[in-house]
Amino acid sequence: MQLRKVLLGLVTLTSVVSSAAVARRDEGGGKLERALSLEARDEPEDTKYFREDSELTGHYDARFFSEVVDYDTRLDTLKHMVRAWLLAAAREGIETWIAHGTLLGWWWNGQILPWDGDLDVQMSADTLTMIGDKYNMTRHKYVSEDGLVEREYILDVNPWIWQRVRGDGMNVIDARWVDVRNGLYIDITGIAETQPDSMPSILNCKNYHRYHVNDIWPLRDTTFEGVPAKIPYSFDEILITEYRSKALVVTEYEGHRWNTKNKTWDLASDVPAGAEAEQLNNRVREPERYYSVESGGFFYNIFRLLHWW
Repeated sequence: MQLRKVLLGLVTLTSVVSSAAVARRDEGGGKLERALSLEARDEPEDTKYFREDSELTGHYDARFFSEVVDYDTRLDTLKHMVRAWLLAAAREGIETWIAHGTLLGWWWNGQILPWDGDLDVQMSADTLTMIGDKYNMTRHKYVSEDGLVEREYILDVNPWIWQRVRGDGMNVIDARWVDVRNGLYIDITGIAETQPDSMPSILNCKNYHRYHVNDIWPLRDTTFEGVPAKIPYSFDEILITEYRSKALVVTEYEGHRWNTKNKTWDLASDVPAGAEAEQLNNRVREPERYYSVESGGFFYNIFRLLHWW
């Protein structure tokens, strides 16, 4: 009888210890709660296709990343990369135009902004589908005009291009043109009419940028980094909407100062970079509205002058 009581006590003690092992004390009221659910929890599906270099910079494709390149190497990589993309697109009949910060760089002097970590181009959703069908995962050789630079790029199209709304936000970039040497890339995004009934003729990408169809087409011919390129028809309104008019007149930003004589952004050690740059009492210049773009004719220029002045 005594042995039976002892065994029963051991079983009870074991049960209490086991319960305590899977319980925690609530800091608010002292109640014991299960720390682990007895049912398996469904983790959210990781849908992200393109992977960057963790949180180091976010501007390198993880597949080709080995180390962060220096300032001059980055600029050289981006310059030849955008030349290669524009030349390849023209050769293959791919309608594309420069966008976002790359378009802002064009506005200033027809070159990339030297503090940019990557570049941006856009295309229609139909063109995006076409390159997905015809060019996905193709590699492209590039030789500079002087024959001194040889590079190779891969055109990678996100399998989520069928989704023309933001979704979970993991696949807002539709495709990339990647330098296989170091992983630097051009972001490619498509725009489409996603609400034809309530917002006809309004196009948007998956990152909340919206345009009227007449803001984009007809595209304008210009040059960028020394090669033929295309820009949206209403490039000025697009830039002001995205960056505000300040971006068209600020002459000190991200450790650089605008050189009025040479029309270049030069490194300046006395110009803060990062958030501090926004707090400067920046000098402004007179906007040189048309760096290298088709004029559109006499009446078009009169309209632009009235619009701006």
